[in-house]
Amino acid sequence: MTFTEALFALMPMQALAAALVLITLVGWRGANAGGRWAQVGMVALALGLALLSPALGGRFTAPHGLHSVGVAAISLGLSALWWAFGLWLTPRPGRWVMAATPLLLAAGHALLWADRTAAQTLADVVLAAQLAWLGVALTLPGRSTVLQGLNTRRWRLLGLAAVLPLLVAMLARAAVILLGDMAVWPDLLLALTGQLALLLTLPMLLLAWRGQTEAELARLAQTDGLTGLNDRAAFAKRSVDLISMARRYDEPLALVVLDLDDLATLQAEQGADVADRALALFASCVQAQMRLGDLAGRLAGEQFGVLMARCLPEGPQALDLRLRTALAERAPAELGMALSFSAGWAKLRPGDRGLDDLQRRAGTALYEAQRAGRGQLMAEPGVAD
Repeated sequence: MTFTEALFALMPMQALAAALVLITLVGWRGANAGGRWAQVGMVALALGLALLSPALGGRFTAPHGLHSVGVAAISLGLSALWWAFGLWLTPRPGRWVMAATPLLLAAGHALLWADRTAAQTLADVVLAAQLAWLGVALTLPGRSTVLQGLNTRRWRLLGLAAVLPLLVAMLARAAVILLGDMAVWPDLLLALTGQLALLLTLPMLLLAWRGQTEAELARLAQTDGLTGLNDRAAFAKRSVDLISMARRYDEPLALVVLDLDDLATLQAEQGADVADRALALFASCVQAQMRLGDLAGRLAGEQFGVLMARCLPEGPQALDLRLRTALAERAPAELGMALSFSAGWAKLRPGDRGLDDLQRRAGTALYEAQRAGRGQLMAEPGVAD
């Protein structure tokens, strides 16, 4: 066995070891979706590299079916890694193409088997195209939300260091084969860059998975567990930016405070589980009906807040109407009972020191709505000033 063949023979064991490490450290049942796709990708790569190993005949003497299946498995592994990147970063166009590529490559490779040079060239070109698309996924901007993950630049750079040399080596071998040259250096270059890619892939995937996990934990730490909305602390923290922007650009801003009516009675009569379901349903309606760019959070108990940026005077009334309509439709269907809420709102004034002043006046308006019979929206006194 030559040095090049020895390098190729080591690759399946490296890929399998990386897959086992991923499964052990990341787990399966508790892993995020990106982690699971990464595990699938490494297992598929290990299978494909094993089927193409020199121990089974190598590039030109392997059994017909095994070679085609091996090429398809490697393609499947690259597609799975691409899906993982889409979940860790931002989904890219071409999902169905990446999903269909392994099957199409297997069919084309099998049909061209009589001309093994053409079959190998097809495999190299298609796999190079998948590697190029992986590189594109690693270079385009990711999500702007916290799910983007922490320290994404480190694992992206590792990914590019793994992908780009392997891409160049694969295209070089395809070009040499097309020219009819039987030189051995393209195989050696591919073996070396393949070794480098496998060495870098495991830490890259572990960093990406850890980044998303840490970011998700950071998001959950600022989220109310029952409703999925911002908790009071996160709501207050994020309101600073909205209030600052409103003051900087002299734009109107309003706070609407919402309170589910008779929740204590509902809890006493129906139990805590039904009351929690009512709160979760109400929060879901708030999240669905608020405008893009608004901020919603659970302030305390059954009380919620929506901070409305660039809010015209009719904005709170429009939100209140949408929310009452949605709640009237969903509550009987999902809870078997009707729900209502009271609300009060206040607008940002020049003398407000921050959210507390705004919330104090909106809370006063809420109290007036409850005292007037509940199930209605009231504005702070002098809101037309």
